[in-house]
Amino acid sequence: MRPCQGLADWAHRSCVGKTTLLSLAAGLTAPTEGALTVLGTAPGEARARVGFVAQDKPLYPQLTVAETLRMGGDLNPGRWDARAAERVVAGGDLDPKARVRSLSGGQRTRVALALALGKRPELLLLDEPMADLDPLARHELMGVLMSQAAQHGTTIVMSSHVVAELEDSCDHLLLIGGGRVRLAGEIDELLETHARVSTAADTDLAPHTVVESRTTGRRLTALVRPAAPLPADWRPAAPSLEELVLSYLRNPEATTATAPAKSRAESVG
Repeated sequence: MRPCQGLADWAHRSCVGKTTLLSLAAGLTAPTEGALTVLGTAPGEARARVGFVAQDKPLYPQLTVAETLRMGGDLNPGRWDARAAERVVAGGDLDPKARVRSLSGGQRTRVALALALGKRPELLLLDEPMADLDPLARHELMGVLMSQAAQHGTTIVMSSHVVAELEDSCDHLLLIGGGRVRLAGEIDELLETHARVSTAADTDLAPHTVVESRTTGRRLTALVRPAAPLPADWRPAAPSLEELVLSYLRNPEATTATAPAKSRAESVG
């Protein structure tokens, strides 16, 4: 089991409902229909045990970094871990006296994560938290999140359009596209139950479920969910997480819940 135990770890960047889902889970938005439980109870009742970092990282611009962290302590009496919050800020070499309005986007992200982690939440909701960070800062903060999950048993739900952030750190994938769930499950299991194949263009792929296929000249390449062992001459190989995600997003008819007889096929050349 990887340290980061995300429940909903990747969502397409367009308006598909991921921000709404996280806002509902944080208790900031009420559902117009249906029901949602968080940590076994209603979102509003679980709010003290939940940390949330919104995509726009809302902070008070007139406060200094130090004042922002003190505010976090005042708003979370009995739960606040000042040292944990200060360590996250110190990792970015931020001046505690600097006002939030003077910080870069990446620095504001670090302060927002410090507020969320200082709360010592049981559930941490992150809406594209790394979008405005450079690769080094992204790597460092991902390490902070994984450490939090490992040390304190925190469940982290993170939406992201950068698949590379997730493949080595998250356990569970919930892929949302067009307002509905396209793919859901343990990442290792999803990768094991799909295969990338390359065979002659006239090959019949039945009875296997075809997620996406492409014909180039005399060759057919496809991502399939095998219904039986695949022939060796199909050159079966395990897909990457990015290949899996993009194939499902490109084919609106493909889901793990339903097994379409044929995929949308593309012909090139």
